[in-house]
Amino acid sequence: MTASDSWILVVTGYAILLAWPVSTLALVSFAVRYVASHRSALVARSLEHGDGTPEHFWVIVPALNEEVVVGNTVNAALTLGGPGGTLARVLVVDDGSDDRTPEVLAAIDHPRLVVLRRELPEARQGKGEALNAAYRYIAERTAQAGVAPEKVVIGIIDGDGQGSRNILLEVSRMMRDPAIGAVQVQVRIRNRNKLLGAVQDLEFAAIVNACQSLRDTIDTVGLGGNGQFTRLSALLALGDAPWSACLVEDLELGLRMHLGGVGIRYTSRASVTQQAVVDLRRLTRQRTRWAQGNLQCARYLRRLVTSERIGVTSLLEMLHYLVSPWLNALVTVMLAGGVSAAAVGLAAGHPLPYLTSWEDLAISGEVWFAVTCFPGFVWALVHRYRLRDESLPRLLTAAVAYPIFLLLGLIATYRAIVRQARGQQSWAKTERLAEEPLAAPFALAA
Repeated sequence: MTASDSWILVVTGYAILLAWPVSTLALVSFAVRYVASHRSALVARSLEHGDGTPEHFWVIVPALNEEVVVGNTVNAALTLGGPGGTLARVLVVDDGSDDRTPEVLAAIDHPRLVVLRRELPEARQGKGEALNAAYRYIAERTAQAGVAPEKVVIGIIDGDGQGSRNILLEVSRMMRDPAIGAVQVQVRIRNRNKLLGAVQDLEFAAIVNACQSLRDTIDTVGLGGNGQFTRLSALLALGDAPWSACLVEDLELGLRMHLGGVGIRYTSRASVTQQAVVDLRRLTRQRTRWAQGNLQCARYLRRLVTSERIGVTSLLEMLHYLVSPWLNALVTVMLAGGVSAAAVGLAAGHPLPYLTSWEDLAISGEVWFAVTCFPGFVWALVHRYRLRDESLPRLLTAAVAYPIFLLLGLIATYRAIVRQARGQQSWAKTERLAEEPLAAPFALAA
């Protein structure tokens, strides 16, 4: 290998390493300077095509063995109100629970609560099928009542989720434009007093928030499994089963809506909180499921590329979102392979041209460590600047742990590839943590 080749390898390696912190700074700069003005412009244009403000709200709570959290989730959802004092109706899909979930739900006596119990063999076919059952129930009742489906919004709040008090008002504000068929709200973590919880809140409240805000400006917002709100009319356009059996049914629903020309917006003015997974093994399992679902959605790549509804910028962002986890995994293997080869060469007395001594290898390791840690500290400062509801020391501690969190993501990606190749689709449910009970809403509220 010539000296010129060595320098090319060195430059390429450092370029790959530095791409992440540079892109982080660019995203932070965008999120801080541009998002507010873009949101104002969206609101200003929201009535140009008529008033599509929704008038009826349903909140679906999918529940499978949620006895320790579902009571709080339902009671919180029953307090949510929209424009003009409109109150949400709550539909819990009990998907064949065999714990005390049915008893907990039976103890909540409220006129706006509906419990849809699914029994085997229909039950436990995945969250998507549970949501489809609830959707068909709501669509039937809406048609019977003679209500226009474009005036009906269906929200999804997971069994451990709790929406902010303004969530329906904010969704309504975003949906004044009738071209907007779905809204995704910000996700926060409640039990962030634990380190893994703090890291996950750093991920959702800072990183995901900035990414979704960027996507909002180029019409590529993705829907999440928790805190998504869609017009009934947009779901009806997708047929009898808008949610699929994909392991990330929310991601696939968002892709199908984009392909159908449905506008999706994101807002950080309202939020839904959820529990963090604070066990490393369970967290890795959760992220493996997400990665495998991302892999399953790769079948939409061809349709995205050939779609006439999606612009070039939007297409590139969607492709980046679908492909980047797998590129990151590949780049990590390449970098690890290069470092390993250099170490073996040094130990054998045959150093590689671009790492001629152990000192060079140590310097490269120091650079890698700094590059890996840098984004976490930046996002910790962004979190503190935006939200001011966590102490800086706690956020900086989460930033130190962030590289380990990323390593878990890479492990999950590799596991997902293996599971998908083997055709493995079954998953154990994520366990919940017990919480203090919330006060029940006024039972006679209509």
